Amino acid sequence: MDLTGKLLIAMPGIGDPRFEHAVVFLCSHGEEGAMGLIVNKPADGVALGDLLEQLDMGGEGSAAAALPVRFGGPVETQRGFVLHTPDYESDVSSLKVPGGFSMTATLDILEDIAGGEGPKDLLVLLGYAGWGPGQLESEIAMNGWLTAEASPELVFGLADDSKWEAALKTLGVDPLTLSASAGHA
Repeated sequence: MDLTGKLLIAMPGIGDPRFEHAVVFLCSHGEEGAMGLIVNKPADGVALGDLLEQLDMGGEGSAAAALPVRFGGPVETQRGFVLHTPDYESDVSSLKVPGGFSMTATLDILEDIAGGEGPKDLLVLLGYAGWGPGQLESEIAMNGWLTAEASPELVFGLADDSKWEAALKTLGVDPLTLSASAGHA
């Protein structure tokens, strides 16, 4: 099972407050494990302008400076990632992900965004979510996550606080009917 380019939707009772109501976009998934970015949790009080200023990249007063930064996950929270549309490709390295997405983790994308040359749609994130071999599959089997198709409209076009419910609705699931306990027939 390869879930690259799919969404993970946290189930109630996931047991980790960092993932409560989280929607995770999986950038990679394979035998070595999985890496994803939480796309609906703001990094409190951090805007892109703050990061650009810390990195001496300018961009103050630009439209990009006001963009929110999101909490991408609990691993390497000082490391930045940009999830974006494939209309932009870094001169250094961009990872193309199925379904109309790319991910770039090099400074050149921030310079281009500050200069108004970045991708059409993007999310700037600090940190990522990671799973070792078999760990994610185990969490899915234990009713920790649902999986769904990702769409640029859901990932880039909706407000953070509506993504979890919208992702569930793509599966025909009403959030009010979810239970925090797993069962087996």
